[in-house]
Order: sequence, then C-alpha cells, then structure tokens
Amino acid sequence: MRNHAQEEDDTEINMTPMLDIVFIMLIFFIVTAVFVKESGVEVKKPGAESSRLQKQVSILIAVTADNKIFINREDTDIDAVRTAVEKLHTENPKGSVSIQGDEESDAVLVMKVYDAVRNAGVEVISIGTERK
Repeated sequence: MRNHAQEEDDTEINMTPMLDIVFIMLIFFIVTAVFVKESGVEVKKPGAESSRLQKQVSILIAVTADNKIFINREDTDIDAVRTAVEKLHTENPKGSVSIQGDEESDAVLVMKVYDAVRNAGVEVISIGTERK
C-alpha cells in the first residue's frame, strides 16, 4: 500500500516552469509589439494610387477640415509647429513625421506645416493618403 501511495505523489505534474515560460513570452510580445498611433482627430484623407505604408512614424500632425492643426492630439498654432516638432524630434531623432491633411483643408496651410517640419530638421516626412 505504501509503495502505491508514493507513486501517486510522484506523478504530479509541476506547472511552474511552463507558467514561467508563458509569462516570459507574454512580456516579449508586449515589448516588441508595434502600437498604431492615431492623430486624435477625424481627418478624411485624400486618395492616391501611389500611396505606400509608412512604418515607424513618431510624430503625427493632422490638419482638419476647419484648418486646425493637431500635433500628437494637441491643438497647435502654425507658428508653434516648428518648435513643437523640434522638441519631439530630439526625443526620437530617427523617427519620421506624417502630415495628415483633410480633403477640405487649405492646401497652403498643409504646405506651411510641411515647411515648418522641414525647417525643424526632420528628413523623413510623409503626407497621409488613402489608397485608391
């Protein structure tokens, strides 16, 4: 009887190493995940046939239909775009900027935003469009 009871105790499965591996994998996937950034405002982007997916965008600038400028969800004046982009660009020098101009927004304002971003020292600038 004693031998049979000892065999039952020895056949228990230890789940601790498996749980450790699962938690390590979970942490790995959370750390390496790419999070989608949103501009924070609704922008109807113009269509383009030659659009390409831009990865690693660190600064999002949106120009709404009523010609308001939002940088990373914060309302900004055209005169403050350059300094805001310079500040954000120093935090991530390898990042790029995406300008999302609404179809109804003023094209001159979108180009002023583009010039301000270029003057802030950013090399990679993209204009957000919808694929046709």
